[in-house]
Amino acid sequence: MRPIVLVLPGYDNSGPGHWQTLWEQANPEFRRVQQRDWTAPVCEEWVAALDAAIVDAGAPVVLVAHSLGCLTIAHHARRHPRPVRGALLVAPPNVDDPTFPPIAKSFRPIPRERLPFPSILVAGDDDWYIDPDTARDLAAAWGSRFVLIERGGHFNTDAGFGPWPEGERLLDELTT
Repeated sequence: MRPIVLVLPGYDNSGPGHWQTLWEQANPEFRRVQQRDWTAPVCEEWVAALDAAIVDAGAPVVLVAHSLGCLTIAHHARRHPRPVRGALLVAPPNVDDPTFPPIAKSFRPIPRERLPFPSILVAGDDDWYIDPDTARDLAAAWGSRFVLIERGGHFNTDAGFGPWPEGERLLDELTT
């Protein structure tokens, strides 16, 4: 059985040209985890929405997260033992950095426990929200395979990411 893919955008959702949105439009088994407020994220609310989506799926799930969506998964994994087949974690932000905007303070501290499912963490070598060394350390803490991509930025439309075939290949590793 092919898993249901749950899409977890970050702050401000993923707009029409974002790779997450494009993947969703091309794949009927992809479902976006909706948040009450995309511009004022509250960790507990985002974790609860993810938990409800996993339960509602009624089938194995693979999680595809961008930015704060990655931290939502890490916080969820600490609190809720749910059947997750794997997670693609793209551009997690370093909200523990004191210079990070306070909008994401409810996601602090970043959980450092190993995730109870396979995962791949993708980071750009020039992401403005996390440096490569911190991303590598986070991948190690979570037990994730680490993929560093040159000029990936924050893997959003501002960084030139609409369609993202390399990301689709990474997702295929988790869904097959």
